[in-house]
Amino acid sequence: MEPKNLVVIMSDEHSIKNLGCYGNDIVQTPNLDRLAQNGTRFTNAYTPSPICVPARSSFATGRPVHEICAWDNAHAYDGTQESWHHRLRENGHHVRSIGKLHFRGLEADDNGFTESEIPMNIVDGMGDVLGLIRDRSVVRGAADKMARMAGPGESIYTRYDRDISARSQVWLREEAPAITDKPWVLFVSFVSPHFPLTAPPEYFYRYDQSKLPMPKLYGKDERPDHPYLRDYREAFAYDDHFRTEADVRRAIAGYMGLCTFIDDQVGHILTSLEEAGLNDSTRVVYTSDHGDNLGARGLWGKSNMYEEAVGVPMIVSGDGVAAGEVNDQPRSLIDLSRFILESTGCDGQGFGEHDLLSDEAGVVLSEYHATGSRSGAFMLRKGQWKYVYYAKYAAQLFDLETDPEEMTDLAQDPPHAEVLAECHAALFAKVDASAAHDRAIADQQSRIDSLGGADQIIARGDFGFSPPPGVTATFAKSEDA
Repeated sequence: MEPKNLVVIMSDEHSIKNLGCYGNDIVQTPNLDRLAQNGTRFTNAYTPSPICVPARSSFATGRPVHEICAWDNAHAYDGTQESWHHRLRENGHHVRSIGKLHFRGLEADDNGFTESEIPMNIVDGMGDVLGLIRDRSVVRGAADKMARMAGPGESIYTRYDRDISARSQVWLREEAPAITDKPWVLFVSFVSPHFPLTAPPEYFYRYDQSKLPMPKLYGKDERPDHPYLRDYREAFAYDDHFRTEADVRRAIAGYMGLCTFIDDQVGHILTSLEEAGLNDSTRVVYTSDHGDNLGARGLWGKSNMYEEAVGVPMIVSGDGVAAGEVNDQPRSLIDLSRFILESTGCDGQGFGEHDLLSDEAGVVLSEYHATGSRSGAFMLRKGQWKYVYYAKYAAQLFDLETDPEEMTDLAQDPPHAEVLAECHAALFAKVDASAAHDRAIADQQSRIDSLGGADQIIARGDFGFSPPPGVTATFAKSEDA
């Protein structure tokens, strides 16, 4: 592949099930649909972890969570391990970031970018330390924000995203054309459609709430009753604050409005590329750090291994990329890290596991070790099978070929015992999941002790979602369940 410039656009919490090009006939994403028509769309792309900080740390380094010990939203990337940004910069490429990083963010940290504009990092260099406490259930103090803030309006996130979009357009038009010695990389990182589910009115009102379908398996008698999910619901009591079906539909309209809002920002960036004369010399990637359950199974947010949370959109377009292509092979954001390096002319060795654009069969891992999980969770995607291993609970198995909505857990089905064993062996060939769970717990306990103990952390409270630059976090009381 001939080295070219690259624009990497990453949104936050954009479920693969909420784009037109991925089959959603309600949500409006015309710019992303067009990008997919002109490039390759991946149907089985996954996050390394269905939560922000570990996912972004893993994406930066091209390595799985357990290798870099990025367990939770308090163990953030600090620049000491090589990232794709470091490697590009060290090889003479201009690497610009605009927007959310969710790294540690201390002044002395060198994250590898040539320059970072308005970076959003973890709160106070500490992050979500409440997520370190996993031996008991701690109810998140700001859980009411999910329902309470859903609706039309502007939030600190949409204002921040507008600034990210504007700065990206300016850089593409005024600075990028002058960088011609080596291909440059622009990393544009938005925070929408991550909650708060407050969508600008011109986007919110595109969706008729009365006609929006309720989430699948939303009824309390329909929800799967796995102990991991019980732990999650107890800690993230989001659904307790949705009183009526109208509340739920209002939140869905807010989320869809934010998806369309982000699609418009993508459109502005694509227009800037074209009008700056950079189309032929630049490839474009769109993805997200993880998805969102959006009420499915009574779950909101992410933090589990269902497709809504762990699957991500991934679209690549530009010179040397097949137009209108659909790649069904499992791929991960760490494979995208390798592609970023190789498509700009750098060596991608040590990053990712698969050639992103090839048709080679992939085996993809995701893992979760943070808030609401007494047990570490590990997902393996191999062919049609999704295997979920829990360090403390019974495993799950889904056949995504015949059951793409994951309605039937086959783990306890005797005819699938052989498949279950094969998937288990394949997972442990990639990681000793039990040992990784133990290591995460030990690292988290060490951090808890250094911060004065669990009681002091609980007293600090919960801020719900990380504020953008210039905004102070507002803490809400959290307590033991």
